[in-house]
Order: sequence, then C-alpha cells, then structure tokens
Amino acid sequence: MVDGFLPDYPCKVERDRAYIINALLVGLSRLEYRGYDSAGLAVDGDKTGETFLFKQVGKVAALREKIGQEKVDNERVFVSHGGMAHTRWATHGVPSVRNCHPHRSDPNSEFTVVHNGIITNYKELRTILEKFGYEFESDTDTEAVAKLAKYIFDTQKKQSGNSLSFTGLVKAVAKELDGAFALIFKSSHFPGEMVVARRGSPLLIGVKTEKKLKVDFVDVAEEQAQEDLLLPDQPKIRRTQSRSFFGDGDAPLPIEYIIASDASAIIEHTKKVLYLEDDDVAHIADGDLHIHRLRRDDHMSSVRPIQTLEQELAQIQKGQFSHFMLKEIFEQPESVVNTMRGRINFDDYTVTLGGLRSHIANIRRSRRIIFVACGTSYHSCVATRALFAELTELPIALELASAFLDERVPVFRDDVCVFVSQSGETKDTLLALQYCKDRGALCLGVTNTVGSTISRETHCGVHINAGPEISVASTKAYTSQYIALTMIALTLSDDNLQKVARRREIIDGLFDLSANIRKALATEPHVKKLATEKLGKAQNLILLGRGYQAATCLEGALKIKEVSYIHAEGIQAGELKHGPLALIDEKMPMMLFMPKDRHYSDSENALKQVTARLGAPIVVCAEDDDTSLFKNLETIRVPQTVDVLQAIVNIVPVQILSYHLSVSRGFDPDSPRNLAKSVTTA
Repeated sequence: MVDGFLPDYPCKVERDRAYIINALLVGLSRLEYRGYDSAGLAVDGDKTGETFLFKQVGKVAALREKIGQEKVDNERVFVSHGGMAHTRWATHGVPSVRNCHPHRSDPNSEFTVVHNGIITNYKELRTILEKFGYEFESDTDTEAVAKLAKYIFDTQKKQSGNSLSFTGLVKAVAKELDGAFALIFKSSHFPGEMVVARRGSPLLIGVKTEKKLKVDFVDVAEEQAQEDLLLPDQPKIRRTQSRSFFGDGDAPLPIEYIIASDASAIIEHTKKVLYLEDDDVAHIADGDLHIHRLRRDDHMSSVRPIQTLEQELAQIQKGQFSHFMLKEIFEQPESVVNTMRGRINFDDYTVTLGGLRSHIANIRRSRRIIFVACGTSYHSCVATRALFAELTELPIALELASAFLDERVPVFRDDVCVFVSQSGETKDTLLALQYCKDRGALCLGVTNTVGSTISRETHCGVHINAGPEISVASTKAYTSQYIALTMIALTLSDDNLQKVARRREIIDGLFDLSANIRKALATEPHVKKLATEKLGKAQNLILLGRGYQAATCLEGALKIKEVSYIHAEGIQAGELKHGPLALIDEKMPMMLFMPKDRHYSDSENALKQVTARLGAPIVVCAEDDDTSLFKNLETIRVPQTVDVLQAIVNIVPVQILSYHLSVSRGFDPDSPRNLAKSVTTA
C-alpha cells in the first residue's frame, strides 16, 4: 500500500515554499500510522514548469532533514502552486531512494506521478516502453505510468500536430491501466494544473476557502471528445458546468485544494471534502475543479457532494499516551458508547439501525447470511457467528475475503453478504463485494469510515462510529465492529417473541459494557508486570478458550503476533486432545479464558489437562471466581457479563498485554514491521 498527499494552491492564495514544503511534510506525518518504508516530495521549481524532487528512505523526519540540507529558496512566494508528497510501502522493488515516489517520465520531469495501489499490467507496459527507447530508473509499477503519459503525449503531438489536454491525456493513460490506482499527475507542459484519477483506491479532495461556496456539490462534466484535444487557438482550460468555486462574475475564489488518500491528512486545513468515485478524473487549474468520467455510466450520480468531516485534529494526536495503540485501547469505554449512541433505547429494549431499515424484511427472508472479512474484522465475525445463528435461525457462513475468489464460493440472489472492514477500502474485501453484487446478492457493509468504497458500494450498512484508529493494530475498531454486528443480530430478531428474554439480557449487558471495559482497563499494571516478567523472554504463546472465547483467542493471538513478533496461536480448548496437547510442557507459555458461562466445566477440564502436563497458564477469569483451581496460577480478573459480550471484556487485557510485550522488547506498536494499516493492494 502507498499513500499520496497533495496540497495544491492554484489561485490567489500566496504561500512561500517553506510553508508549502511544511504542509506536505505534516500531511505525510498524519499518514505515518498506515505503514511505509520511504517518502518523497515534489514542489514547483524557480522556473515555469520546473519541478524539484526530494526522496528519502525511512521516516518522514528523515525526508524533512534531507530537504533542509538542500540549497533551495524557501522564501520564494507562489500565487499558484502545485505540490505532492508520498509515503511508500514496498510492493515492487526494495525500499530505496530510486524506488521512492514521486516518479518521473524523464530526467526533465515532463510528467511526475504519485500512485496509491498496484498496476497489474505494468510488466507489459514496461516491455513496450523499453522497446520504444524509454529507460527505467526504478523497479516500481508506478514509473511505467509516468513514462506512458510522456509516450502518449509525444505520439499524439507527432501524429496530429495537436496536443492532448491534460485531462484527455490522463484519461488516455488510465484506460491502458489494469489494477487499482489513485493517481496524481503534474506536468511541465501544463504548469499550474494537476489531474487526479482513481479506480479501486481511495481519493478525496479537501476544499479550503474563506468565502462561502455557491453550492455544496461539484458537477460531473458531460464528456465531449473534442475537449480532450488542445487545438491551436483553443485555451487550455475550457469550463463547462462547474461553478462551485467562482465568486461574483466569472472570477475564481481564492481557494486551496488538498487531495489525499485519507481524511486525517487534511483535517487541519479544512473539513469540506468531496469523495471521488471509481473512474473519476478531476482536473484542477485556475482556481476551478472539474470532474470527468473515464467512461459513461448512466447509473452514476452527475454530482459529487461536498461533505463536512466530523473528525477532529485532536483525535489523531496522542495526547498523554506514549503510543496511539495504548490511547485507542483506553478510548474503548467511549468508542463502544459511540457505536451504540442513538441506536439502542435501553428503556424499551429496542434497537434502531437507520442504514438497514428498508432492507430488514429482505434480510429476514434470506436463504443464508455470509460474512466476508479479513484479519481482525474476520475475527469480529467469528465472535458473533453463534449469536446470529441463535437469534436469526438462519444458516451462517464465514469467508475470508482473501480466499473468497480463489474458492469461487457459490453466491445466490437470496443470500445476504455482510462485508466488514475498518477502513472500508480493503482490496480483498472489495473484490469479494463486486463478486457478490454481480451475482445479485444483497450486500451489507460494516465499516468505520464514512465515504469509503464499501460504504458507497454496498446496498445498506452500519457505520461503527469508533473514531479514527491510527495504530496499525486494530483495537477499538474490533470491539465496535463486535457491537455493531451484535446490534444487527438484535434488530433481525426483534419480531421473534421467543427471543425477547435473550435480547433483553444482551441489551442489559450492552448498557453495562462501558463500565465493565473500564474495570478491565484497570488491570493494566498487573498485565504490564506479566508482560515484562512472566512473558518477558517468551517466543511462543498459546491462547485457549471455548464458545465465544474462541474468537478472543484468535484476535488476541493476532494482536500479539502483529506488534510483539511472538509466535502466538489461538486454539479451541476442545481441540487440545486432538493434537495441540503435544506442545504442552512446563516451558510453554499459555493463556486460558475461563469466564463463568455454560462452557465453564469444559474449560475446567482443559485446565486440568494442561496442568497435568506441568503447564502453568495465565487464566483470564471472573473477578469473583474463588475456585481453588487457580491457587498456584497467575490470573487476570475481569468483570463478568452476559456470555455474548464477555469476549469484548476479555479481549481488553490481551490488547494491553500485546502492547506491553511490544514496548518491553523495544518495538514500535503503532507501526509493526512489514504491515500497513489499510491493505489496498493485492
């Protein structure tokens, strides 16, 4: 995955180069949580059409230091300026300066490109371009895009004598690309202009102006083929419909555009944003923004609404915490309330999900419910599968999105497919979504990101409202996904009188959940001690549980693997005697989840099997459990709640454990090696 960030100041907003470079670098720093190995930046030079490129391996701070050592005039003032910056996570070529973005078409930087996504046919493009004499400077797929732009531009001008417009050129390039991309183009042939295009990767445009906009939307221009060519007497910019950014008369407003792959990069500049759709091409020049389409789509809206972000800058800052991961773990008492806010009436035991209202009857009549997700999101589905089966009495299937297309899972028109993704942009999940839509299934999305691709492409859905999650390892999004799925199950069963008592029991548990999570967070000092002393040198860890705790084992093992690099495995306690018991001895670190539920006696049996082999597990149990079984064992005691929600309470100390295991070993829990936050590439 790679992340692009671009501030563009095209009209009547004076900025010096120092401000521009700092804005780009700060924007990149807001995206550091997504994982990357190198960073690069491009700004306008001192001459018209000139571009300065800066690249560095490592953190954004290293790029800032390198730029500070360059001899450039930082006091130079621009009235119109376009710059772009980028963090790269290696997919093609090792982390190195030569593989950093932005990439250029030639040594003169006639075309400069940054790219989020992956071009699947880049090898074929590269082979063709090399035959035409183009020499490649990097191992990336993105460089082929920059060189393809120059090839098409030069070929068109040579054959017809007329140049393509910048928009026409980008459309021609995009039509030759396979795969997923969010692309930003800058060119010496079109100074003061920028063009962006997206397909399958997120891209949004922030609009910053002191004056009120005329309308809260931008028109999608009707396509006219002749506009793609610049005839000799034709001006470079030809306005058609968009008048959103004009003041009185025909004069453009003083305005700044900030283009990014993530809203966190732009919220300190503006909260007014519009989200581009797949196959949109946006052209910025002379203070105006035009949106075009790569291909005609009669079902696509003819406008892109300008929305207001609810996110605050303080939400993406650490505050008093050392790391975002710890901050987000301790935000869970509030985040779970935000997930339920306005949706559960605890007085009359009703659940209202506005995003599902018009589809509830169809979901109830469906043949089965299929959950599709990856990683932590998949574990939230595992955690609630039994509840859906119990309350809806429908067949429930779980599918890993990464294997969904490989297995070509049969999907029918009377199926309901639920797609769960924190970012709403997970590539594997999006591919599975398109597969299910093509087969006529009703598609439901559960995501944390308003305006994300999954939230737009599904027929209905629920936003989990957990707030921004910066750390790569998901914590509060997991618990909020769990609750959102639980509320969906409660909604689907509210017409079943036989389930009234069970639903009330769960809703009462949801009412107490925030307080119970606070009590679980109070175990941090004890958990930290276990992490540094008992598990300080552990290289392996087994997590055991039954029933709803099976998902806790899987999610807990994933967290420990992600941030502390310990090999951890979640195992169904009932499976011990079918093989895993061979691993148990006095040296094997273990955790056993043993709440007071209907599986307690079975968990007790598992504990006896382990201790008989000299195992000494850390037991996560109820705070009032005084059984003598735990006499010589370490325990983590948490509040007891309804069985369905106990897994939410129990995961909290494991999240804390994984954090302290990581920190005690000198690792950065916010940015685990080899991982990225939003996996938007295949």
